Amino acid sequence: MNTLHTRTPLAALAATAALLLALTGCAGTATAEPSATTAPEADSITVEDAWVKTAEEGMSAAFGTIENTGDTDVVIVGASTAASPMIELHETVEDDSGAMVMRQKEGGFVIPAGDHLHLEPGGNHIMLMGLADPIVAGDEVTFTLEFEDGSTLEFTAPGKDYEGANETYEGDMDMDR
Repeated sequence: MNTLHTRTPLAALAATAALLLALTGCAGTATAEPSATTAPEADSITVEDAWVKTAEEGMSAAFGTIENTGDTDVVIVGASTAASPMIELHETVEDDSGAMVMRQKEGGFVIPAGDHLHLEPGGNHIMLMGLADPIVAGDEVTFTLEFEDGSTLEFTAPGKDYEGANETYEGDMDMDR
């Protein structure tokens, strides 16, 4: 015996509505809340009064004031420039004999929220080693700061004659590298 079952339009509509309601419920549970995004560290940084010490060869250093206008601490982990194949972030510390010496700043420069960092002769600075070419007074040297979050900031510093900053360096630093 052949029986043909036909659904009524009302039953089909009810089944479709139930299916859509179930799918809507599943979609609601699978949707993730948008995460808060933070601005790149470089966005809250300004560099003022930057300059780089003139030098014929070997090494030089960059100075200035780096200001953090943001509401979170930022960390500068490195720098680069075409003027030097090797750059380090340096600090001044007292060695075992009591002499003040320069050395690489482990972990980089931390600039607290709303504060600044002075880069100055005899203090923290960006060290250029193995200069590619002489840096003469008036040259414009472009630097790129690298931050812990991967963001970067470019700034330019003029070459400036300066007789000081003939510091002693910790360890066996080869400044002509």
